[in-house]
Amino acid sequence: MTTPVFVALPIQRLHSNRRQRTFWGITLCVLFLLVIILSPWVMGDAGLSPVLPQRNQPPSLAHAFGTDWIGRDMLSRSLHGMSLSLRIGLLAATMSALIGTGLGLAAGTLGGWVDAVITWIIDVFFSLPHLVLLILIAFAVGGGTTGVIIAVAFTHWTSLARVIRAETLQVNSSDYVKLSHRFGRSPLWIASHHMVPHIIPQLLVGLILLFPHAILHEAALSFIGIGLSPHIPAIGIILAESMRHLSTGYWWLGVMPGVLLLLSVKAFDWLGENVRALLDPKTSQG
Repeated sequence: MTTPVFVALPIQRLHSNRRQRTFWGITLCVLFLLVIILSPWVMGDAGLSPVLPQRNQPPSLAHAFGTDWIGRDMLSRSLHGMSLSLRIGLLAATMSALIGTGLGLAAGTLGGWVDAVITWIIDVFFSLPHLVLLILIAFAVGGGTTGVIIAVAFTHWTSLARVIRAETLQVNSSDYVKLSHRFGRSPLWIASHHMVPHIIPQLLVGLILLFPHAILHEAALSFIGIGLSPHIPAIGIILAESMRHLSTGYWWLGVMPGVLLLLSVKAFDWLGENVRALLDPKTSQG
């Protein structure tokens, strides 16, 4: 009779260690991203002014990312640019998540022709080349920061809308929702009281996983010259400027900001996976 107790203790300890690793992973990702987002306010304008005697210096203790062709500190520029890209990506991803959630809820709750129309719109967006659609929307609204936010927001909602629609359809077929229909509850009441509490975990994970796509596409639009103004130190503009100097051997101008971009994207990806593991009953318990 005592054997199950000894067997359960290591399993319980394993589950506890797994949850602790998940919490630590979430904490490290959040701290890393907060440091990047808040760095411009902490550093101020230090390192952004040209210092011609220090131009084209490779990475060193004094300048961890080196300096550019007019002596500006690349670490300071990269942090300012990455912070701006993160903030734009967060805003665009949040708008996109709201669009996807609203359409997914409407399709799953109302059904019928509403579901058919929304599903058709999702299929149309999936069939179009993603980057081409981004460029067309950004160009149509005049580019700049507003153009980038609108383009990213209106092109990244489709996958989340499908997930929310599927979850809503599953809840809509349950007995307690059918009972609410019989009691004469409106679709809006059913969506707010039955659907929304159920889809919050999927919405949270989907929102976090939208961030890396939004950040990368914001950087891509700025890289090709449709996004932000060239005078703004966004990460895409920094990478575009560095292309003119890589052939001369100044590799750090493109490599170091690129590594910072990849680390930020990976941090969001890892954050989303850890949050998903924490919210999923199967992985959180075992």
